[in-house]
Amino acid sequence: SWDNRQMYALFEDTGKFLTGRIMSQTDATAQIEPESGKRQKVKVAHLLITFNAPNPRELVASATQLQESIDLNLAWEFASEDEFSFIEFAQEYFSEHASLAEQVAALFCLYGAPHYFRRAGKGRFKKAPAEILAQALQAIEKKRLIAEQIDQWAQELAQGVCPSAIELQLFKILFRPDKNAAEYKAVVQAAKATKKAPLDLLQTAGAIKSAYQFHWQRFLSEQFPKGTGHPELFAPAFDDLVQAPQPAFSIDDSSTNEIDDALSVVGIGSGTVRVGVHIAAPGLAIKPGSDIDVIAKSRMSTVYMPGNKITMLPKSVVEQFSLDEGKYCPTLSFYLDFNEETLAIIQTESRIESVLIKANLRHDHLSDWVTAELLTQAPVADLIVPEALKNVELKDLQFLFRLAQKLKLDREQVRGKPEIQTRPDFDFKLQKPSADQPLGDEVVQITQRKRGEPLDLIVAEAMILTNHHWGRLLADKGVPGIYRSQAALAPGVKVRMSTKPLIHAGIGVDCYAWSSSPLRRYVDMVNQWQLIACIKQGSTAALVAPFKPKDASLFAIISGFDDAYAAYRNIQNQMELYWTLRYLAQNNIQELDAVIIKDGLARANELPLVLSIVGGPQAQRGDQVKLKITMVNELLLAIQATVIEVFSHPENTSEASDDAESEEELGVTPVAIAMDLDDSPDSSEAVPEAIQVLSTGA
Repeated sequence: SWDNRQMYALFEDTGKFLTGRIMSQTDATAQIEPESGKRQKVKVAHLLITFNAPNPRELVASATQLQESIDLNLAWEFASEDEFSFIEFAQEYFSEHASLAEQVAALFCLYGAPHYFRRAGKGRFKKAPAEILAQALQAIEKKRLIAEQIDQWAQELAQGVCPSAIELQLFKILFRPDKNAAEYKAVVQAAKATKKAPLDLLQTAGAIKSAYQFHWQRFLSEQFPKGTGHPELFAPAFDDLVQAPQPAFSIDDSSTNEIDDALSVVGIGSGTVRVGVHIAAPGLAIKPGSDIDVIAKSRMSTVYMPGNKITMLPKSVVEQFSLDEGKYCPTLSFYLDFNEETLAIIQTESRIESVLIKANLRHDHLSDWVTAELLTQAPVADLIVPEALKNVELKDLQFLFRLAQKLKLDREQVRGKPEIQTRPDFDFKLQKPSADQPLGDEVVQITQRKRGEPLDLIVAEAMILTNHHWGRLLADKGVPGIYRSQAALAPGVKVRMSTKPLIHAGIGVDCYAWSSSPLRRYVDMVNQWQLIACIKQGSTAALVAPFKPKDASLFAIISGFDDAYAAYRNIQNQMELYWTLRYLAQNNIQELDAVIIKDGLARANELPLVLSIVGGPQAQRGDQVKLKITMVNELLLAIQATVIEVFSHPENTSEASDDAESEEELGVTPVAIAMDLDDSPDSSEAVPEAIQVLSTGA
């Protein structure tokens, strides 16, 4: 039975030792009041020690001090091989008459050294086997050394020095961290100690030597964690194709090696002119589900940026199907017969054939010569033609230009307003000063190319016409395809992708399916497979096409393509912004002429650059201004300027869309690289310290 003497108890609760005064007790339970004052019910079986002196605080303090004096190796050496209690351990280690404090010290010691002693019940233990103890001690020593290494690295980082081990793991730490790795923990520890963001810390320590590599490696870690290389695969052979009666020529930039479209013209002077649009046909050999298809589907598109690109298809496959000069190439060809005078379409025809490519024209080499004036004037008998045009009739280009102008005008009537193309495109050319120059420090040249130049217009209108008609062909045959649509030409109405042939208000056509770049876009490859079925099978195409109506895989392709294409477009914009900032630095440009496009933002007149405006005279949207650059950060892709002079206040400050297909995605998506300042990867208490990359690129 319980008496009212003042008694205390020591007991275990959820892995902790607690003490308190026993307020009442039965045979099974006791009411105990700890120092916190909040009483709790404890099973009598869980009470390890009961005592009436000293008070619990003194007892725990004495036991904790005694615990530190216990030599664990010696204790393990002389501990019984059989199971024992903590009281027996205290009597063996201290003396036969071990005090209460010594008994509690023994309990704390045994409980706190699980690698030496294993728990075998309430207050009972058994020493660990020698081989298990050796392994445990080895692991503890290893952990201690790693902790010392982390401390050393963290101290070096705090002092502005980057250890070589962290430098080697830099991009993994930033972009794909292993939060249990010592290198990552050292960065987190140093960031906490210095109260700096990890990116600032690493930059100060000299770890980030190249802003270019920072942006490039971030992109690779997100989109190509397994690398960008391709296996050397070749598409299988397919049936021999009928050769087209006329050769064709392509028009591309000099850097283009995935040439997937070409044009042909016959019949000028006869009253009926046949124009052929010839699209590379990898879909004839590459089948859905094949090894090459798996690669293409995983990438969805070729990635473009100044001085670099990552192709969707392996180089070996691109070389098989690229429409390169001097060879017969398999193509899907779309023929249109035009009334030579009115340019009305008489008839159309789609074929699968082999076409001889007689020339690969490069518009950056010819744009200064092939002008609108040249293509609209009467033929000149003694005109000296550039070598690059020797295999192409000038009259063919003149007809194609006249046709392109007519097609553009027809689309603008459907759009309800003309396409304003006042802003130029920009070409980036990188020159490496020396072979050992690190990537990212090339000398950059930025040149302008006015939108809508004759050669560009010819190709653009031919592709729009083909994508429109082939989209209609799929719809007419009941064969599903992937379409682009825009419900209305209005702010906020974006271009969407779907399996339905809906109106594309921005282009001015009733349906539009990307089909003209199968070497560079997976959507075009999918549509090409469907078109091949239409051309080969006619009315029964829907039964044999790879993708059937309401095929769920088409929706998955659309979703995957949208995500990949947005990421690729973003890195292209980021890299163009990076090289523009390098151009400013290399040419010591401090001031720029620009136009205000909205509050706090201006677009440079001569460079592909949008700047944040801070301070200076007030300027309104549409104002022409002179800016002084006040801040450039290539790592953050940030640039700021202040207005130093306002030139003009135009009455009409509205800006029309230059390009309904690309205007929807202006700017660079902000990139956040977050490192938790908590060394526990599973902790819910992590403190975020984000590396925020804010970009205001065009």
